[in-house]
Amino acid sequence: MCANSPQQVISIKDNDSLAAMLAAEVQADLLILMSDVDGIYTKPPSQEGARLLRTYTPDMNDTVQFGKKSRVGTGGMDGKVEAATWALEHGVSVVICNGMQEKAIKTILAGRKIGTFFTDSNHALGSTPVDIMAENARQGSRVLQTLAPEDRAHCIHTLADLLVSRQSKILEANAKDLAEATKNGVAAPLMSRLSLSSSKLKNLAVGLKQIAESSHTNVNRVLRRTRLANGLELSQITVPIGVLLVIFESRPDCLPQVAALALSSANGLLLKGGKEAVHSNKALMEIVNEALESVGATKAISLVSTREEISDLLSMEHHIDLIIPRGSSELVRSIQEQSQHIPVLGHAEGICHVYVDNSADLDKALKIVRDSKCDYPAACNAMETLLLHEDLVKGGASFFVDVCSMLKKEGVTIYAGPNLSQQLTFGPPPAKSLRTEYSSLECTVEVVKNLQDAVNHIHTYGSSHTDVIVAEDPHKASEFLRQVDSACVFHNASSRFADGYRFGLGESSLR
Repeated sequence: MCANSPQQVISIKDNDSLAAMLAAEVQADLLILMSDVDGIYTKPPSQEGARLLRTYTPDMNDTVQFGKKSRVGTGGMDGKVEAATWALEHGVSVVICNGMQEKAIKTILAGRKIGTFFTDSNHALGSTPVDIMAENARQGSRVLQTLAPEDRAHCIHTLADLLVSRQSKILEANAKDLAEATKNGVAAPLMSRLSLSSSKLKNLAVGLKQIAESSHTNVNRVLRRTRLANGLELSQITVPIGVLLVIFESRPDCLPQVAALALSSANGLLLKGGKEAVHSNKALMEIVNEALESVGATKAISLVSTREEISDLLSMEHHIDLIIPRGSSELVRSIQEQSQHIPVLGHAEGICHVYVDNSADLDKALKIVRDSKCDYPAACNAMETLLLHEDLVKGGASFFVDVCSMLKKEGVTIYAGPNLSQQLTFGPPPAKSLRTEYSSLECTVEVVKNLQDAVNHIHTYGSSHTDVIVAEDPHKASEFLRQVDSACVFHNASSRFADGYRFGLGESSLR
């Protein structure tokens, strides 16, 4: 039998060609052809170097070697490809997959990547498959590891200089992202994180140069050397992890930061940014590639700009050694739950507290509270809860009025904790939760009885990120610093100082 078409004639010689003709006849949206292998490989799967093709276009026919016929059907893989290509030309999407895989059809219909997807070459994504990117990143890591520390530092310095010299192009791309975000009604905190500026790029460049300096001691540093016997010595040295996958949301400035850290530590890197920063990320990745060219490691870092689902990336345990999600707590939890075989380096929420003690210098306290909340409210080190000693609230104490007036003047919406609500006849609306990361010009104000009550509150509702005491009593300050179990605990300093750049480690250091 033959099926006639203005485009092509297909001979009905097996189930695959019959299925293709039937799918075209009923104008099906999708045809799934099943075999006993996972999809189309570059050569027979049993041969060394065979690689599964996630996407197949008709112009690949001359580059793929087909093996013997399937053990479970009458047609070989070349027959399946011929049928799939014919169906594609007749408007039917096609997937070839392993029929023995559990819930294969449900997985495909759920949008997960499985098997090989056939697409018209005119609509192909035109980018390198992610598994190839990952292998390139591994090879690139090995190149970086062989470089002299001075060369890696030079590469990062080049990247830092390009951030400044190419800022007009970067800001032009960022303006496109901001315009689309505004059109789509993106929330203010995300807009703040998405936004780039000349000053932000210059500060970012300074942070990158700090990272460059650390390149001299990051790799091949001897941590311990033990003589086991005469002529037998055991050394422990620092080495790269391998290939990192960093998934980040609406912060395009994250891209050069993480790229610099990967260069400094000689790790290969895959970057998966949010779609809201697509133009900014593309512009920033261009200068990363230019910097990599200066040391001959052009493929060590790649931006995954295809429509890869996160779940597909998380299943690449043979290619990726560590996943680092950077974004909301929801993103981090989601990645941790989905990744079954690849370690995930997560981070805490930024529920940061400032406790103002009754021994505080109140003028100093106002400045610290203002900076902690208002300098960059979308940052993870911004104050989310202000704790006030009860002496600063009761009996008409002026500081409570002063700090609330200051916050309102800065545009901050205040919510009252339960203790504060009980003391006020008229006051701010109650906070829905004391465990809220607002990431905007909003905060909770709560009253505590004493220092120990403040510490207990922080341990109950905080996220162990950054917490501050404002006090002139050195004994109280010392006790707060000793008891509070957080990554950063400060005395008479803004929570905003919890920053890799401020610590001399470079912007938002991941070490």
